[in-house]
Amino acid sequence: MNKLVVEVVDAYDLMPKDDQGSSSPFVEVEFDGQRQRTQTKHKDLNPSWHESLVFDINQPGDLEYKTIDVTVYNDREGNHGHHRHFLGRVKISGASVPSSESGSSVQHYPLDKRGLFSNIKGEIALKLYQVRDELPREQVQRAAPASAVAENEETGRFQESQFNETPFQEINGGRVQESQFQETPFQEINNVNNFAEEIKVEEKKKKKNEPEVRTFHSIGKEPEVRTFHSVGTGTGGPPPAPPPMKEKPPAVEIRADFAKAAAPAASVMHMQMPRQNPDYLLVETRPPVAARLRYRGGDKTLTTYDLVEQMHYLYVNVVKAKDLPVMDMSGSLDPYVEVKLGNYKGQTKHLEKNQNPVWHQIFAFSKERVQSNLLEVVVKDKDFGKDDFVGKIVFDVMEIPLRVPPDSPLAPQWYRLADKKGDKVKGEIMLAVWMGTQADESFPEAWHSDAHNISHSNLANTRSKVYFSPKLYYLRVHVMEAQDLVPHDKGRLPDPYVKVVLGNQIRPTKVIQRTIHPVWDEQLLFVASEPFEDYIIISVDDRIGPGKDEILGRAMIPVREVPQRLETGKPPDPRWFNLLKHSKAEEEGEKKKEKFSSKILLLIFLEAGYHVLDESTHFSSDLQPSSKFLRKQSIGILELGILSAKNLQPMKMKDGKLTDAYCVAKYGNKWVRTRTLLDTLYPRWNEQYTWEVHDPCTVITIGVFDNSHTNGSKDDARDQRIGKVRVRLSTLEIDRVYTHYYPLLVLTPGGLKKNGELQLALRFTCTAWVNMVAQYGRPLLPKMHYVQPIPVMNIDWLRHQAMQIVAARLQRAEPPLRREVVEYMLDVDYHMWSLRRSKAYFNRIMSLLSGVTAICKWFNDICYWRNPITTCLTKTSPTYGCSAFTSGSYTPR
Repeated sequence: MNKLVVEVVDAYDLMPKDDQGSSSPFVEVEFDGQRQRTQTKHKDLNPSWHESLVFDINQPGDLEYKTIDVTVYNDREGNHGHHRHFLGRVKISGASVPSSESGSSVQHYPLDKRGLFSNIKGEIALKLYQVRDELPREQVQRAAPASAVAENEETGRFQESQFNETPFQEINGGRVQESQFQETPFQEINNVNNFAEEIKVEEKKKKKNEPEVRTFHSIGKEPEVRTFHSVGTGTGGPPPAPPPMKEKPPAVEIRADFAKAAAPAASVMHMQMPRQNPDYLLVETRPPVAARLRYRGGDKTLTTYDLVEQMHYLYVNVVKAKDLPVMDMSGSLDPYVEVKLGNYKGQTKHLEKNQNPVWHQIFAFSKERVQSNLLEVVVKDKDFGKDDFVGKIVFDVMEIPLRVPPDSPLAPQWYRLADKKGDKVKGEIMLAVWMGTQADESFPEAWHSDAHNISHSNLANTRSKVYFSPKLYYLRVHVMEAQDLVPHDKGRLPDPYVKVVLGNQIRPTKVIQRTIHPVWDEQLLFVASEPFEDYIIISVDDRIGPGKDEILGRAMIPVREVPQRLETGKPPDPRWFNLLKHSKAEEEGEKKKEKFSSKILLLIFLEAGYHVLDESTHFSSDLQPSSKFLRKQSIGILELGILSAKNLQPMKMKDGKLTDAYCVAKYGNKWVRTRTLLDTLYPRWNEQYTWEVHDPCTVITIGVFDNSHTNGSKDDARDQRIGKVRVRLSTLEIDRVYTHYYPLLVLTPGGLKKNGELQLALRFTCTAWVNMVAQYGRPLLPKMHYVQPIPVMNIDWLRHQAMQIVAARLQRAEPPLRREVVEYMLDVDYHMWSLRRSKAYFNRIMSLLSGVTAICKWFNDICYWRNPITTCLTKTSPTYGCSAFTSGSYTPR
């Protein structure tokens, strides 16, 4: 009798069913009156089973007429299906089941609804095949992990090349040995801290009391990967089938020694992270990125995007159509295009009354979710009821060409439309169809299958973009003196002061008492940004009383006419400006001149030799001066791969959703934003970005946010912050690839909270060794900061103004990088008073003075006989003898 093997591999992006935004799924398979189920995976929306369920095929000839029902349930109370929620189902025809395991592969099936009002999402990965009667059932069960490895090779999650350096991988007690990590220096493993040593001691204790489970993976000349399980030391008879193990990353290590090796490890948060809590430690990973596989005999052609996992997409560029037939009785046509691949489909905008429409829209379908071999491009006519069919084009997915950058984009072609029977009809459509990766130029602008429920108007808010901060300068206004001020009240002398306004920045001078020829001699600093479109408004006001001022005169100076000063060169000469009356200043365009006017002497120039701080000085990513002529030469390239995240907190539980996560990275004046992955707690971005590095003593900042503008939210809706990671470049070894899970820690009033983990890949490459060595002989900031330092009281105010300018400018982009995101990345509230920070400073001061306090307390105890023995011993000492009698307890001899 033949057997049907249904291997339940894993599921992805299931619907949460409990109050914590999670589910406990299990799979139930029914075939020909036989029903079996898998184990329950508790609190996991992306479960991995890798279990093989075996069914009897009573009539092999009737298999093609039977159906395999696969249903996913949520085990609500863990009572093996007595209380369960429906999570989705898949029906598979027996005709699609291959006759052998060699001809089968893992297929991803979208979960279908049970009824019209079911709220279902996600997909399930299955592998179906037939086996001969002579294969024992136990052997089929033991072969399940091998098929799981084969599945991982196809989906790109696990590569055989990872075992090239470790032919035998041993897992004791479910933990991976440290010998797997060939790139970790021997010193680092030996120098682990006490916390890691305690973990090893606990593991040894557990191994003595529990049977040892060993797994050996051998890759020989045979194409099949075999897995053998040995339990204990007993012999004789085949070993029993082990319980299915949850799929884990190929190699995961909790690094307790990250401070010794390239402290990218420490995500530079400037807070005391408790070492006793392993949740706050870094986790080193070994994802199958091309940068590692290339050195292990992998694909040497992968030169771009080598810090992230290659994700293949099917791209469809719908350009335009012509000569479409008229479908309505009125003689009009409202065409749109529907691109369908299996159960995933996307639509272009419909254009009213147009037989020659132009769309220029690109669609991208993830290859991992492709479950059909046919791509259909259908042209339809928008109607009030059912849309009319105009024509279609069908492509075989296996015949679609592969395009790898830097190849030029694929040229679109004209295709003749066909009816439902395949006969040619009137009308043509211009298309370009190709297979590519996330390195494709079309990737950022494409409509993705993961955003199928997003409208075209909100689609731009979910795409990846690159932004640049405006170029900032310090503007110095030296207010010297004024002459011939004319007060409104002729019977009193004015109390004048000067108020300087630049955009939203307002700075006043001191008030000079009772004079018409005041001398201030004050310097005011402002932040100006290119392009210089603002005006400097200089007004001289008379302080009549508390809260009551009168304007004596005003001058307006365009910023674009202000000269620049480089470093310590001689500043420009001061100039006299006419002070026009308030009404005359408003009518300045009429060029009205008066015979007499008050004057003010000003020295105004742009300081191009300073670096304008727009972020916290402790975490600066750019230390270059404003002038491009004074900037340092480049020393290398920083590459960042934003891979994935896990265990994110559900941010939209009240809306029945999870989290729409995206990342923002900032280094220098370049900001990058990844695409938004909708409704998932385990997003996988796999996007790579590069920056030019001028100084190794800088920090890169990566933040994770929840997008609140995916479904037409109000403009005042704010993207919620999930967490932030900082990595200092000086802690990175050159040309080394770092792949870690970084904890997303947020300081709340209740304490430190972990909102998930972010997986990053980092690499710093030095391109100019001479320039890099020379940096260590130069000061950190430009020369002007030391020759003519900015007053400490002005630094925080100027930094705050610079952040406001950057936030306002980036918010005007399309799509905007919103103000709350920029402020969180730049630590807008870092300079504000904090009770927690004050307590920390107080404790540091007390610990510094603890030695002096202890000596004073000891001396006081001697004087007041708190310890008589110590006092008597001190009394006999010639040095401290006089101190013993100061208390008055003894009479001098």
